Amino acid sequence: MPVGKLTRVRDFLPPPNRLVIKSETAKITLALKKSSVDFFKQQAKKSHTKYQRMIRELLDRYASHYSRAA
Repeated sequence: MPVGKLTRVRDFLPPPNRLVIKSETAKITLALKKSSVDFFKQQAKKSHTKYQRMIRELLDRYASHYSRAA
């Protein structure tokens, strides 16, 4: 049973098709140190995600930070 006065909250979440944000990407070949790849693989496993996604996010944030600073 509810306790106290209830208030209906308006649905503010976007529909699922607006949650998938597509951005322009470019496929490249990149040689990294094995120790770096191993690190990201370990971290990705702990976070239940893909290591490539983590590396891409890191590079995107770095580029975004320094693009604004220039």
